[in-house]
Amino acid sequence: MKVKRKIIEINEELCDGCGNCVLACAESAIKIINGKAKVISDNLCDGLGACLGDCPTNALKIVERYTDEFDENAVEKHLKNMKNNQTEKETLACGCPSTQIQEFNSLCNIPNQGISNNGSALTHWPVKIRLIPPTAPFLRQADLLVAADCVPVVCPDFHQKFLKNRIVMLGCPKFDDKKAYIEKFTEIFKTAKIKAIMCLIMEVPCCSGFSDILNKAMEKADINIDSRKLVINNKGKIIGKTKLIVP
Repeated sequence: MKVKRKIIEINEELCDGCGNCVLACAESAIKIINGKAKVISDNLCDGLGACLGDCPTNALKIVERYTDEFDENAVEKHLKNMKNNQTEKETLACGCPSTQIQEFNSLCNIPNQGISNNGSALTHWPVKIRLIPPTAPFLRQADLLVAADCVPVVCPDFHQKFLKNRIVMLGCPKFDDKKAYIEKFTEIFKTAKIKAIMCLIMEVPCCSGFSDILNKAMEKADINIDSRKLVINNKGKIIGKTKLIVP
């Protein structure tokens, strides 16, 4: 039944897709779709506005209009379905919650740890492309390091030379789903305001697919990010440097 009540309204022109409102909504009534926040169903929004203060662009406001009644039972069912879907998608066979978003200090930047330049430069988890959501907070305005899975294995100085002060995303363009990669990076480029990209690939031909993936994602997102590609041989040496996008 339609009733006149308060509900959240989102101005898509102001929305930058940061995802803060998604995290702030206890009912999970908001979702990022095509780079913009949207109320997925009016009966899931209580209209109280807990998400308002988390919007950096003031794209959200409370309005009063005729719409579906707020339905607590629908919210409970929605949250339960989300939890079940999350468990199916994000939990490995061993029971590991593989996509639990974590941010932490790089050991390289912690004083008095006695680890000098040998510490970890990693500041976030997860690191696999398939497991990182486009709304992950650590992606915001990041200097992105996209690397083939093999690169950290062959580069003994990977953390200090490449990873320090960057957000890493690892994957394999040969065995993983290229179309899914393109869609994932498209959403990231639309929402996260990435500052720069360094792409590290091995000298083998199958690794070259990363360039095409990132270029197509930038094209779909209608954005041009400062980016470069480094080719690494199996001894961990840089054997080629080019701009990622060829004019």
